[in-house]
Amino acid sequence: MKQLSRRQFVMSTATVVALSPSIFLTSRSVGAADMPKVDPNDPQAKALSYVHESPSADNFCTNCQLYSSAADSAWGPCAIFPGKLVAGKGWCSAWVKKSG
Repeated sequence: MKQLSRRQFVMSTATVVALSPSIFLTSRSVGAADMPKVDPNDPQAKALSYVHESPSADNFCTNCQLYSSAADSAWGPCAIFPGKLVAGKGWCSAWVKKSG
């Protein structure tokens, strides 16, 4: 078995640490693409009056604090519906204006 020098070990560790965020983000986006979309007829969605098209001109999932995808995304994850995607142009009664 080949022994690593201290320098090789430090460089290898630094490389792994530097690449970890990109590996995490890539795996997260791939996982999000595989998630099912929220069905408006789902009991939780009905309880929160979730719709794919917001009835308001100003309140959308994309400008909600609970939405965790880019503002121009057609679909994205939401903290209210774990494991499912909501429509970027959607809305539910749990909507909270995104700060900032």
